[in-house]
Amino acid sequence: MPSTPQNAQKKIPMRQCLGCRTMKPKKELLRVVRSPEGELTLDLRGRANGRGAYICRSAECLKRAAKSRALARALGKAVSDDIIAALRQQMEAENEQNA
Repeated sequence: MPSTPQNAQKKIPMRQCLGCRTMKPKKELLRVVRSPEGELTLDLRGRANGRGAYICRSAECLKRAAKSRALARALGKAVSDDIIAALRQQMEAENEQNA
């Protein structure tokens, strides 16, 4: 049985932000998920069922992802301004809780 080094680091999962297009650790990003019913929400735990897309925890990245339609392409569903506003409110509330 091959031995593993004691100090071997665990691989950190990386994801790309749809807004700024930078690769970051998965835990630093927020996941927007389209549920099987078609509802779009922020998945704060990262475990909700459905199609997911990742964005930074900033309103600017959300705005950029919506404007370029990257969010709609990734989720396979048109994203209205009302949904973007609701996602922004959820994001701000989550950021306030963590601050």
